[in-house]
Amino acid sequence: MTHPTKDARVSVVGGGLAGITTALRLADAGVAVTLYEGKPKLGGLTHSFERNLDKGRGGDERIVVDNGQHVFLRCCVHYLALLERLGVTDRVHLQPRLDVTVLSEASSREGRLRRSGMPAPLHLGAALARYPWLSTLEKARIVPAALALGKVDREALATDQRSFGSWLAGHGQSPRAVEALWDLIGIATINAPAERASLALAATVFQLGLLDRADAADIGWSLVPLQELHGDAALKALADAGVDVRLSTRVGSLDELEGDAVVLAVPPAEAQRLLPRDAVRANGRSLAADWAEQLGSAPIINLHLIYDRQVLDGPFVAAVDSPLQWVFDRTEHAGLARTPGAGQYVAVSLSAAEELVDLPVATLRERFVPHLERLLPRTRGAVIRDFFVTRERQATFRPAPGSGRYRPETHTTRSGVYLAGAWTATGWPATMEGAVRSGDVAAEAVLQQVNGTEGVRA
Repeated sequence: MTHPTKDARVSVVGGGLAGITTALRLADAGVAVTLYEGKPKLGGLTHSFERNLDKGRGGDERIVVDNGQHVFLRCCVHYLALLERLGVTDRVHLQPRLDVTVLSEASSREGRLRRSGMPAPLHLGAALARYPWLSTLEKARIVPAALALGKVDREALATDQRSFGSWLAGHGQSPRAVEALWDLIGIATINAPAERASLALAATVFQLGLLDRADAADIGWSLVPLQELHGDAALKALADAGVDVRLSTRVGSLDELEGDAVVLAVPPAEAQRLLPRDAVRANGRSLAADWAEQLGSAPIINLHLIYDRQVLDGPFVAAVDSPLQWVFDRTEHAGLARTPGAGQYVAVSLSAAEELVDLPVATLRERFVPHLERLLPRTRGAVIRDFFVTRERQATFRPAPGSGRYRPETHTTRSGVYLAGAWTATGWPATMEGAVRSGDVAAEAVLQQVNGTEGVRA
């Protein structure tokens, strides 16, 4: 179908993944788009910065640091489509087969979650049978629980209002099974432990990521800094598509924007500030004026350590019996030369970090370095050349039971004004895939409006 969009003009506010996706989709359809971003670069929550390793010591060795450790799965089809549109698929790596090494502070044994060639849900059976961190009884009870989780109606309001933890307990899952398996996956993807996570979000993660397709959970990651993968590539793609990108430009009110439609792809608090009090809806009902506060946020912090030697084999490991969650090798990604004496750059991602986000750097170092020494024995005696922390205080919305009541629809009650962001009602947790999906939905809603087919909603 040919869209009569030649004379349509749309403003997109926000240059994260949601805003980038929206602007590109609209520009590709022939819409004249202006994108406003308050920061001097695109990328939103997936950005990078440079750091001098020897700051204060006269050195000049610099590395590129991502603000957080962002991975994706093969089931993230909208995100993968965005990478294709940006022309950067050669700058990511996607596992040919899910393979996660799991280490414990309490044991020298090594666990491994690796899928077989069997169809789902049998593809993890062999890995589960060999998984050393669970008893035989706990392993046996995981199978019927997983099958039951595959049948949960993740779109039902009652599902969203129940905690994943209570559901797991009701299906025979011991605290150990929750800690060593369910939370190993859930905390990193939902940004909350099972006891504080919505069952609907957990069901989405496990159904789409592990139970529906055998290859869905194959893990992918960027081979280059996220700023290069997302922000810089998007700036070029948007310019080539004719989008007017205005960086370092904060929008004070909707009245400043002209055109046929506006898409707000900004954080919830910013959207709340820009919109009229009664403009936002969720599940067909208007939300209170303080809906962003009710939706809330959840932090993630990252510990960054530069060792004087190699201490970690492989791209990443997951941890059990430890406050450490996932540990990544970022040496080549950051540009740290692999020459004798250059060392290794290790990043520790700590989700659901409410109790950690305000702690001083020295306290975090004192608390977590001993755990790394127990998890990765080669760190013992290694010199830490640098230790620093990045904090995303509003990394995601708060994924608590009932959070779906406050996740806004794409359409607002104000004609021509739409919302995009991983915090909107995508049905997904706050992930890169969720952000891109929201941008696709917002763009489709705008196209329906400018083409006179707004009665059909995405």
